[in-house]
Amino acid sequence: MAIPATREQHKQYCLRNLGSPVIDINVDDEQLEDRIDEALQYYRDYHYDGTEHVYLKHQITSSDKTNKYISIPENIQGIVRVFDIGDSINSSNLFNIRYQIHLNDLFDFSSASYVPYVNAMRHVEMLEEIFVGKKPIRFNRHTDRLYIDMDWETDVLVDEYIIIDCYRTVDPNTYTDVWGDRWLLRYSTALFKRQWGENLSKFQGIQLPGGIQFDGVRILGEAREEINKLEDEMITSYSLPVHDMIG
Repeated sequence: MAIPATREQHKQYCLRNLGSPVIDINVDDEQLEDRIDEALQYYRDYHYDGTEHVYLKHQITSSDKTNKYISIPENIQGIVRVFDIGDSINSSNLFNIRYQIHLNDLFDFSSASYVPYVNAMRHVEMLEEIFVGKKPIRFNRHTDRLYIDMDWETDVLVDEYIIIDCYRTVDPNTYTDVWGDRWLLRYSTALFKRQWGENLSKFQGIQLPGGIQFDGVRILGEAREEINKLEDEMITSYSLPVHDMIG
């Protein structure tokens, strides 16, 4: 069997893991679709391959200045920082300090030491950090709005670009390898099994022809145990370590 590369192949692979078509899996197709969405959401929240580190370029509009926030695409999972706005070090005009050091002190790096240059840049960055500081940001992925606490009238101009350091969810419809991820296949299968058990548990104790009884409670218990093990495996093996926060 080829590795699943589409949503439908992913679903059918998980159903076969549960015994289909030999065994009738008593789960509606809409329930299966909901469980796949649930699995993808958990995968994006915790798996290191569920998101990618990107730099988002945004051009300021008059609406941004009026609203005092930037609208962020829905696939942005989290924002780390915004590159310095109006940074004098990174400007490219003739009076820029970086340009002046290149012009007067460093004709080429083969004839002069780069140590004083690095120290000078660190010193200027420290001065800018002390007297100007970083622009505080506020972001919630459920509102899709990035608030930058600054003077929007003077600190930024219309058509100026802002670079946002952020994490974007990996779209499985674009990067189809996601559908064949080993952990995601097992997790979707466990969620299907849990749904199957929940459906059958409603008919617990009903006698079928031939003396067969539904045993949805056992299926439900096994599925919950598998889900717990997979989620523990996610945290210990597939999640990035938590960064220390100093406040």
